[in-house]
Amino acid sequence: MQKMNRRVFLRSSALASGAAMWGRMGFTQAASSVSVRLKLDLHKPGNPIPADFTGLSYESAQLGDPDFFSPDNSELVGFVRRLGKSGVLRIGGNTSEWTYWTPEAANTEDTTTRHEDQATVLQQALGPDLGHGPAKPRKITPQAVRNLRGFIDATGWKLIYGLNMGTDSAANAAAQADYVLRTMGDKLIAFQLCNEPDLFYRNGLRKSDYDFAQFAKEWQQFFDVIREKVPNAPFAGPDTAFNNEWLVPFAKQFRSEAAFLSQHYYAEGPPTDPSMTIERLLRPSPKLVAEFEGMAQTKAESNLPFRLAETNSCYQGGKRGVSDTFASALWGADLMYQLATAGGVGINFHGGGYGWYTPIAGTAADGFTARPLYYGMLLFQQAGPGHLIETHIDGQESAPLLTAYGVVNDDTEPHATVRAVVLNKQADRAVRVTIDSGEQATQARALRLVAPRLDDTQDVTLGSNPVGASGAWDAGRQENLSVQDGVAAIELAAGSAALVTLHFGGYR
Repeated sequence: MQKMNRRVFLRSSALASGAAMWGRMGFTQAASSVSVRLKLDLHKPGNPIPADFTGLSYESAQLGDPDFFSPDNSELVGFVRRLGKSGVLRIGGNTSEWTYWTPEAANTEDTTTRHEDQATVLQQALGPDLGHGPAKPRKITPQAVRNLRGFIDATGWKLIYGLNMGTDSAANAAAQADYVLRTMGDKLIAFQLCNEPDLFYRNGLRKSDYDFAQFAKEWQQFFDVIREKVPNAPFAGPDTAFNNEWLVPFAKQFRSEAAFLSQHYYAEGPPTDPSMTIERLLRPSPKLVAEFEGMAQTKAESNLPFRLAETNSCYQGGKRGVSDTFASALWGADLMYQLATAGGVGINFHGGGYGWYTPIAGTAADGFTARPLYYGMLLFQQAGPGHLIETHIDGQESAPLLTAYGVVNDDTEPHATVRAVVLNKQADRAVRVTIDSGEQATQARALRLVAPRLDDTQDVTLGSNPVGASGAWDAGRQENLSVQDGVAAIELAAGSAALVTLHFGGYR
């Protein structure tokens, strides 16, 4: 009880000192309030949000510690399960090009070195690779894959698994793919043959003239060798960093071999650039618009779904004071809905260890905690899968950084409930939002996502509660909103968000 009281006291103190902190950061304390009207059209359904839309991404090198992704790592299992009963874990990243399949029969050859190497791995927090050069080689053993299957079973999630096309042979990739698929079964949704091949020329994996034609030739060679050994192996690609110029020809050439298209997106970078700020992170991104347009066009032409298989706020592991702040929660939730609106089938936020942008920080030895981005993902999870519905904001010009999304869950009676996610990404103004569904809402409840400041790194709550050990969290008693003539209203403080659930008719 004393701990809880102290936490509440500290949070209250942080709120009281917010104005001073905003001044030091160059922000302006919210001194104004505007009003907008959010219109939801229940009769204009949009794209579906699959139950496994949410995903996490980790470096392949993490499998060098076979006990990390294990059902025995119950605390991490709890954090993952809190984000949804269904989801997709992606194993890949830059280190996938420096990890090597090591069958158990070969493990007897240098036992001392192997144990020393594993001990080093266990002592490290394996965060996102910074991409500054070749990663330290890591061995992946059958034990790591078996434990990974147990972890996947414990979470209820599925798997995307990266193979090494950068520095390994097709024969070794085939041997690994064979064991992984036999172990994972239908839990595996796809292999990816490489990570960001459009940047191979930058990181020394290929020569400076490396282009799509050379990549496609290699991809086909690996595909053929793996399929000969593993006829039913599923694939996705090209897993490029951002290059729509590779996405389109990949879809055309490998349409019949790919289960879905995958690409990456980072909102900012590099972290050493002083212009990479919270303000920039929360503004609309022309780069994202262009990437989504390219992916949507490719999907229309190839009939292949697409997924952001790796994404986060600032590449090279994130930026302190940006990627680890409450602003990332608002940005992350907004990105998830932007992707769903564009027709994407899922997203994987990259992380691990103590990387600045990781959603779940920590190690099995020291314990895990939820970073602010995790709360944005949790807000998305609470809204649930289903179908988007058309939304429109009257008065948007007075609140340009306000975004809103409507969701109808597929497992409820038609129009029994509708959920609206409203994100006020503005640091300088509160917004009063009236929510008009065109139907007579009888009740409205809100689950608020808040922190003392946009740059806060610790005092984040959803529904007035923080996420605790092993992902423990309780929505608590949701806030009742005013409803007049079927229209709900909510006041959103600057830099905050809310999930509003509208109830209709005889709902109780």
